[in-house]
Amino acid sequence: MKTPALLVVLLLSALPVWAEVVPNPLFSDHAVLQQGRPIPVWGTARAGEKVTVEFAGQRVATTAGADGRWQVKLAPLKAGGPHELTIRGDNVVTIADVLVGEVWVASGQSNMERQLGLRPPQLPIENWEQEAAAATFDAIRQFRVEPGMENEPRSAVKGSWLVCSPATAKDFSAVGFFFARDLYRKLGVPVGLLFSSVGGTKAQAWMSRATLEASPALREVFAEQAKAEADYPAALAKYQTEEAALLAKWQAESDAATKEGKPAPRKPGPPRDPRTGTSRPTVLYNAMIAPLIPYGIRGVIWYQGESDCGNPARYRLLFPALITSWRQAWGEGDFPFLFVQLAPYRSNNPELREAQFLTGRTVPGTAMVVTTDVGDANDIHPTRKGPVGVRLALAARALAYGEKALAYSGPAFTSVRVEGDHVTVAFDHAAGLAAKDGPLTGFELAGADGKFVPAEAKIVGETVVVTAPAVPAPAAVRYAWANVPTGNLVNAAGLPASPFRSNSP
Repeated sequence: MKTPALLVVLLLSALPVWAEVVPNPLFSDHAVLQQGRPIPVWGTARAGEKVTVEFAGQRVATTAGADGRWQVKLAPLKAGGPHELTIRGDNVVTIADVLVGEVWVASGQSNMERQLGLRPPQLPIENWEQEAAAATFDAIRQFRVEPGMENEPRSAVKGSWLVCSPATAKDFSAVGFFFARDLYRKLGVPVGLLFSSVGGTKAQAWMSRATLEASPALREVFAEQAKAEADYPAALAKYQTEEAALLAKWQAESDAATKEGKPAPRKPGPPRDPRTGTSRPTVLYNAMIAPLIPYGIRGVIWYQGESDCGNPARYRLLFPALITSWRQAWGEGDFPFLFVQLAPYRSNNPELREAQFLTGRTVPGTAMVVTTDVGDANDIHPTRKGPVGVRLALAARALAYGEKALAYSGPAFTSVRVEGDHVTVAFDHAAGLAAKDGPLTGFELAGADGKFVPAEAKIVGETVVVTAPAVPAPAAVRYAWANVPTGNLVNAAGLPASPFRSNSP
């Protein structure tokens, strides 16, 4: 006699449902937990299952909710380890080699994503082989978040912890490696990086829907995305109709360029499908930031902006909103948010650098690293990542670790005073102003007509006095104002001054 299908379903539903306790992947072998503040630990289990977490002499219990999720908080701990993290429910999970120290999120686009080791066809990071060979730092670890995109926030990341060694250092974020190395050398405690970066991405992709929708100006990104998706079929059809002619024209131009010893033009291709792009609003935040929250962190290092150069005015709104929203989501106060100003490159415009500068000036708990001296006009991925990481570490030491007297920033424009035919420019972080490698360069003056001309500049104490014979009645001054700036103003610490203009709209 056959058992009716309905009876089978009823019998199965009456049986107990078992589910293993599963910690979030962030809590896996070689993890680094944040010292000095409560430590959240979370995961999934059977609904109603009792879960106990044991670590470094602490034992905390909770019960999984109806959705199977659970979370506990361990009391603050001092740096140290290794410890064993044990999670007990219907099963037991043991996580080995867990350290307590300092944890930083390393995020942004390709200049943060760029790893220390050689990645052809990109040029190698300066001195990467020597740096990797000396990278015996088993107290430095990196959790690389596997890149992904989601339309809704993901609950768990994909990735694993990597212990730094001469064999593995090549896989670390280059900027993150130099940052963590210098922090470790100075602090003498473990350093963990949550490495979550994707190249070629706009800030809007790293922001939550609620943040973007809260501002009428930022809300426009959703309408623009919808229009791009609606226009795509027609754009694709047009390309397909013209493809043969476009390829023939490209081939002829390519052959001609080869004969003349010139670079070949870019081969035409179909338009990118906006429905799958990595800069769609919210998709990277949902997949690669939201599931990190509320992991205990000290702060964030950020290197992004190249993809937003087309709209620097909007970036003035986007970037501060991103910082504020991440801080609110983590719920740990205004943690340090340290970021890198765009390096010289032919398409990195000064207006975007200005948007970054203004963010550093107006958003508390931030610091900006200037890179005018380590860029490459012909490579959007400059190979000198060492100074970038070192300068970020200086900023961390000042903002996060209380080294009040530490010089961590280059000269930062504050004000101008116009007196007759000259302008006096004042700066923060101006102790020991100097011109690096020759006479002071990079300054320009403009009169009431707004036309800037090269100017002469001299250092007077902690100010710079600027004149130009062609501008007898100056109205505005600017410095290093170009896609590839050439200014050489530094302070006593050798840190370069940020580009600026006194007539910012």
